[in-house]
Amino acid sequence: MDLSEFFAEDGHLARSLDGFSMRAQQLAMAERIWLSLDSGGMLIVEAGTGTGKTLAYLIPALCSGKKVLVSTASKTLQDQLFGPELAKLRRMLGQPVRAVRLKGRRNYLCRYRLGLSLQSADDCPPALLQDLHQVARWAASTHSGDIGELSGLAGDSGIWPLITASAENCLGASCPDMETCFLMQARESAWEADLVVANHHLVFADLAMQQHSGREILPPFDAIIFDEAHHLPEVASAFMGRDFGSRHVVELVQDVQRMARQEAPDMPALTQSGQVLLLALRDWLAGFAPGERKSDWLDIMLEPELAASTDRLGHALRSFLAQLAMGAERGRGLENCHGRAERLQSLLRFFERADDPAYLYWYETSRRDALLHAMPVRVDDSLAALQKPAGPALIFTSATLSVNGEFGHFQERLGLHAADTAHWESPFDYASQALLYLPRNLPDPREPEFLAAMLEAALPVLRAGRGRAFMLFTSHQALQQAAGWLAERIDYPLFVQGQAGQAVLLEQFRRSGNGVLLGAASFWEGVDVRGAGLSCVIIDKLPFASPQAPLSRAYANHLRATGRDPFRDGYLPQAVIALKQGVGRLIRAVDDRGVAMLCDPRLLTKPYGRIFLDSLPPMRRTRAIKDVQAFFDAGDRQEDHSDVGQ
Repeated sequence: MDLSEFFAEDGHLARSLDGFSMRAQQLAMAERIWLSLDSGGMLIVEAGTGTGKTLAYLIPALCSGKKVLVSTASKTLQDQLFGPELAKLRRMLGQPVRAVRLKGRRNYLCRYRLGLSLQSADDCPPALLQDLHQVARWAASTHSGDIGELSGLAGDSGIWPLITASAENCLGASCPDMETCFLMQARESAWEADLVVANHHLVFADLAMQQHSGREILPPFDAIIFDEAHHLPEVASAFMGRDFGSRHVVELVQDVQRMARQEAPDMPALTQSGQVLLLALRDWLAGFAPGERKSDWLDIMLEPELAASTDRLGHALRSFLAQLAMGAERGRGLENCHGRAERLQSLLRFFERADDPAYLYWYETSRRDALLHAMPVRVDDSLAALQKPAGPALIFTSATLSVNGEFGHFQERLGLHAADTAHWESPFDYASQALLYLPRNLPDPREPEFLAAMLEAALPVLRAGRGRAFMLFTSHQALQQAAGWLAERIDYPLFVQGQAGQAVLLEQFRRSGNGVLLGAASFWEGVDVRGAGLSCVIIDKLPFASPQAPLSRAYANHLRATGRDPFRDGYLPQAVIALKQGVGRLIRAVDDRGVAMLCDPRLLTKPYGRIFLDSLPPMRRTRAIKDVQAFFDAGDRQEDHSDVGQ
């Protein structure tokens, strides 16, 4: 197939999509993916920002005649894929391509659980009752059952677990509302579709279900395209792990109480044993130190008070399970709850022993909850079920998969040793569009005076750029300290992560025209601000993961066990990929200009700094603030000249 008919300067895409321009990298990527779809196997593709990855794989997928799954990490990319652009592509192709978007079960209304909640409405507090009635009105008119259609309900409302089903509490084929189940209707649409858009979590949930029960969520595909593939190792760890949390126990007791009213109203002992279990759970929660924290479960599990309360919790759960065993014969709802209680009891025993060397054990607490995690030390066999003869073609793509041009780190983490690899640089002219500023005389980032010195160095950059900046931090503590410091020294609008939701902050930043946005974690990637409104990205430190972070520790243990160095083979490549994501916020379009300021002196003082610098786009570098000021002055003159021309 001659894909240049689509991607040429005067091709189908140029005639169908506003703003389309021919990019040689995009055409080359599309041709490579076409071959992979045709021949099968595995392909890892890194394509720099601006390549147009989505079109480079969508066109071959839509034209291939194969059944293709596109899996993403973010809702933002799913919205983009399943938005107006896809409809235009299907019209352009003139083919009856059936495309659907499939979400996890928690995204769909469960008619059965809504009915139970309405029957128990008298027990609801007023605020929750108001939310319940709003859901009931919407349920009478929705065609998809997608709770994303609901507006005006808080994300942390207690209504969501009452109207959606989880894998644990879904009644499956025995549900009385099975024939009108929104989730089943969505899955049936996926079986009939040519193109399915889903997310990584759903793919791994499907793999886990196949492994444990032999059942499937997703239909068989000829090809799976993983976009934002750099997230896959973390998602794999989550789905190959095991969890036990206070929320699981509370939801189970609440469901038993609701089911008992219908199926076993003459068994008061069932409700009473549930209350005893909740009291034991309260004592167990009191055994954790107050506040939000994440730490090693093995460090605290044998503390006398916590160990005793864990034992009492296990005893209360066994008593509750005994009552459920008698109630399970009364109806499908209590039968399902009995199975859930058995699984919770097994999980609690697993965490009481915590002796399986294949897992790293840790916990996290919030104001009201505690959650125990067992994370697998290795996930390199997580995709093994897909890597089989006559299996689907597997394509992995992202703007950040390689380290200094090599894909070994990504391949090793997921066991993709047999995969072919391909790389295309960004079509943007970084040499003229961007400047990399490495300031002089900053202390080591581990020194207490680093933050103040870094902010002093950033101040003239912010002034030269007239705001219009992202400041990205590796810790929320540093972010908050910087926010207080800057508030007293700059006149530009200041937007701080946590003051509002991410979407709201970004919109406020865009509208300001000269704002300074301070972000951590989620602002390092997936955030797209085009044009002069974002002309500077300032990064405080190299984004090394904490050695105490559970995922980092699990991977480090795996590397040590296989004779490799955790820093060189683990922490370093992960930090390189994270830095590439952060710097990637700067240039998002062909006419963007900007300065990337990296404040960590280890880029130049440590031997590994060269690996970071060589992995970044080919920007001109400077250590002089006068070059930064001259760069911004030149950009201002270009804007002034453009305004005069208009």
